[in-house]
Amino acid sequence: MKGVSILGSTGSIGINTLDIIRRHPERFKVVSLAAGNNVRLLKKQIDEFAPRCVSVLTEKAALELKRSIQGRVEIGVGIEGAASAAAFPGADIVVSAISGAAGLVPTMAAIKAGRDIALANKETLVMAGAIVMREVKKRRIRLMPIDSEHSAVFQALEGHRRQDVRRIILTASGGPFLNTPLKRLKDVTPEEALNHPRWRMGRKISIDSATLVNKGLEVIEARWLFDMAAERISVAIHPQSVVHSMVEYIDGSIVAQMGAPDMKGPISYALSYPERIVSGAPALDLKGLSLEFAEPDLKRFPCLGLACDALKDGGVMPAVLNAADEAAVDAFLKGRIGFTGIHRVIAKTLDAFVPSKGDAIEDIIEADCEARDMAKGFINAMQGRG
Repeated sequence: MKGVSILGSTGSIGINTLDIIRRHPERFKVVSLAAGNNVRLLKKQIDEFAPRCVSVLTEKAALELKRSIQGRVEIGVGIEGAASAAAFPGADIVVSAISGAAGLVPTMAAIKAGRDIALANKETLVMAGAIVMREVKKRRIRLMPIDSEHSAVFQALEGHRRQDVRRIILTASGGPFLNTPLKRLKDVTPEEALNHPRWRMGRKISIDSATLVNKGLEVIEARWLFDMAAERISVAIHPQSVVHSMVEYIDGSIVAQMGAPDMKGPISYALSYPERIVSGAPALDLKGLSLEFAEPDLKRFPCLGLACDALKDGGVMPAVLNAADEAAVDAFLKGRIGFTGIHRVIAKTLDAFVPSKGDAIEDIIEADCEARDMAKGFINAMQGRG
């Protein structure tokens, strides 16, 4: 039986992970859970899966949880609590699914504790890819991708020689505004941006998918995860979201991984690798299936270009990109800036930031904080405009 810790247990990835564990109680045991402030759902998870350690975001949530579970579980708070849950004894694999930069420190804690990682938190590699992969190799642990695109690449690489790879092709649906007139983008609402045509996801990642910054973050993640030069990673718009990504080889062959747009497949593969288990994901219906692919339009999706620029600049700049995006998306969801203001905030922050190497996690966190402050200043200056 494999012990599992889940960081982000009340989010969509965490809920799907627990559903897979529920289907295979003979294979998996929940050791610890880290969540935000959704105490009601976390309490249900504790009652069903009996973890020995949990963590919540705030002291208020911790007090509420203590009253409801009456001392049955060790309770942590904040980033430190999540890090403790990540490194808690008995876990063989840690599902890293905390949203955003907040997932970096707990994921590093799990790595340093020698746990295998099932990675859904792309920001860990976006912000500190070189540092993280160095620790992964040093401790000889396994890092398995949960992002559907990176899981697809991982599967398409299986059984093939890395020296035979010509390029990685990450697919992107194009989100809800793929065919929206460019002039209207400045006026789209958060509700429209959250209405993804293919995937049901959290609010932040849904907005990132609408701007395509999410695909830029995935390019950065792929660079580190697969040790692939940036110029050998490309993006293809694929509205059907059936081909989750592809690998092109030097002989002209392209190996693609296909499936229904459902995260249970990638999650189950990360948990059970190298085996495959029943995940609960729907089967792909091939009848009448048509596949379209196109180059991304950087006028429509400038955030993708900004992400690729940050990767080329290196050092702390991908972390700066991520911090500016998190601040800008939050401002957009709160109605403080328009949709097109997101890429403007990111661009201004990247232009204003003085690059540095970022050789340690502390350097990355410092750059993250500084970039957020910069981005918030630009947001305030916009005063609700575009």
